[in-house]
Amino acid sequence: MITQQVMYFHKNIRLNDTSYTGKRTYFVTQCCHERRRYFADPVRCEWLLRHLRGISTAHSFAILAYCIMPNHIHLLVDGLLPTSDFLHFMKTLKIKTSREFASGNGTSLWQKKYFDHILRPKESMDSVAWYIWLNPVRRGLVRTPGLYPFAGSFTTTIPKCLVSPEIWTPPYKPKERPPQKAASTKSSAYHQ
Repeated sequence: MITQQVMYFHKNIRLNDTSYTGKRTYFVTQCCHERRRYFADPVRCEWLLRHLRGISTAHSFAILAYCIMPNHIHLLVDGLLPTSDFLHFMKTLKIKTSREFASGNGTSLWQKKYFDHILRPKESMDSVAWYIWLNPVRRGLVRTPGLYPFAGSFTTTIPKCLVSPEIWTPPYKPKERPPQKAASTKSSAYHQ
């Protein structure tokens, strides 16, 4: 009997390591292993927030925005020093939380890879933060931002605003189109 060994290779989507060091801002999405709903448990969310706070401080990163959804997390992370190493920060966060989680649950916490996006100078950190904070609203978990207990910031409070913030979309998602107006034969009271 002949057996054939199949090898799978994952394309490296990372930039060179120097791109992840210094005073830069990153958007991150990290999914739970097999998209399991590990963070549907509020106690587990609090546990993750404690780790996130300690590890971000130790690695000189500010957490400008976060949202812990039942099966994934979003972060807006800002390097505070020229030596802030984002890859090392993420590796530490994943290893520390994975080991502790596995010791109590016997299973993996995170998917192997995560999505990151280095914000360009033209990209608004506020728009990215709002994308993160509005995630529970888009998923129908709460009606308005600021009500979801596991979305926030370690550096500010979620602003109470009545004006719809600028819409930002992560590069891995198709761009959201604004709703189109239906054609009307009646004249409108508003002319622009």
